[in-house]
Amino acid sequence: MRLPSLRARIFIALIFLMLVASLLIAGVTIFQYSEQSNAYHEQRLERKENQLKKQIDYLLQDAVLEVTPHNSAAIFEPHMQQTADVLNINFRIYSLTGVLLSSTQFMEAAPVQELTTTLLEQLESNPSNRLIDVSTTDGIRMRSSYFYVFDTKGLPLAILNVPYFDDDSLSSLELNAFLFRLVQVYVIMLIIAIILAFFVSSYITQSLETISAKLNQTKLAKLNTKIELTKASKEISALVDAYNHMVDELEQSAIELAKSQREAAWREMAKQVAHEIKNPLTPMRLSIQHFEQQVAKGTSEWKSYVHEFSQTLIQQIDTMSAIASAFSQFATMPMDQSTRINVTETVNRALELYKDAPLALDAAETYFAQLDSTQLVRIVNNLMSNAIDACAEVPEPYIHVRLHGDKKWIYFSVEDNGRGISEALHERIFEPTFTTKTSGMGLGLSMVKSIVETYGGTVQFESKPDIATRFEVRLPRIN
Repeated sequence: MRLPSLRARIFIALIFLMLVASLLIAGVTIFQYSEQSNAYHEQRLERKENQLKKQIDYLLQDAVLEVTPHNSAAIFEPHMQQTADVLNINFRIYSLTGVLLSSTQFMEAAPVQELTTTLLEQLESNPSNRLIDVSTTDGIRMRSSYFYVFDTKGLPLAILNVPYFDDDSLSSLELNAFLFRLVQVYVIMLIIAIILAFFVSSYITQSLETISAKLNQTKLAKLNTKIELTKASKEISALVDAYNHMVDELEQSAIELAKSQREAAWREMAKQVAHEIKNPLTPMRLSIQHFEQQVAKGTSEWKSYVHEFSQTLIQQIDTMSAIASAFSQFATMPMDQSTRINVTETVNRALELYKDAPLALDAAETYFAQLDSTQLVRIVNNLMSNAIDACAEVPEPYIHVRLHGDKKWIYFSVEDNGRGISEALHERIFEPTFTTKTSGMGLGLSMVKSIVETYGGTVQFESKPDIATRFEVRLPRIN
């Protein structure tokens, strides 16, 4: 699975951070409102308790009779409703054993059970003599506060219960209004963040894209340019310096490689030249030795060998001259003296030399190219010469030459039904001095490839041994 681009990942990361920050701030805001609301209700309940305690203390101080746990309900009962109305507090009074003694009028409508033993034990064990029981009914949270009422001597008289309902309606309205404004602000910030994230990701990856493009263009056998970036970050500058250093090393390696290749090529060339020149020298030497022997014998027939000797020397000298010419052409070509030429006319003129060959020509349309006509003739001659040699032992030889093109290229192909080229030799077929023939220097196809590539073209071939071999040259077309 292919990962998203670095630009996309930076863009997504920035937007993701923005959204996470928005959610965190919203979460913290809700939590803060909840904590504030809880603290408010706790403090409000505690204030109500303190007010109720003070009112009860006044009642105890004004009581005529001594207040005990048994008569506490009778003493508090006449004043409960008045206290509830003045203080705006509803409350209940329980005995020390948890039995309901009295309650305000508002609270009598609801059935109330006795206090559980567990609750009484928790209240008794609490050092503050106060217990808060929190419960939720129909989504409304209620806090029930239980605490002891003490007489003037500090002895417990009864248990007071103050129920309190958490009313968060106002707080919820404030929270919703704040969150709505926060969402509006964050929508605007998100749009700004998207724009900034796009430009930031583009700025960060622009230098990397420049480096990537340069790396894709970097070749050992060509002149590579260095990267020059201004106002780049420290990390990008380090990458650029590493690339520029690599370019320097590649340039040095290319020089050394070219030098090594040239030396190897000249060594191979020297060996081939020596071998090719050596071949005609041997029969020349033998002819001279034989001629000397005949002269030394003094026979009258030695004069008859002069003509044969002369013909042998001339033939071998011609061979050496052909070798020298071939190597001279290979060493000096191609000379890029291109002009606008009629390719169709040039090919037809070159093929006139092969009228006796089993040739079929398909070149009806006229094509033009920026070439050296002499070099194009060399291409035709080399391909035709190879095709004729390949068909030498074929009972019914044929050579099909085709010239066609499209809007951009001209295609020139030579196909024959000769012996072909085995697959094992495909990689070496364009090497200098390599040949599959018993004669020749093996420079023809190498020369064709060099000429074609000089003019921005390509040459390729396909071959099925003993069936057909086809060489195709592709050259740039002009109008």
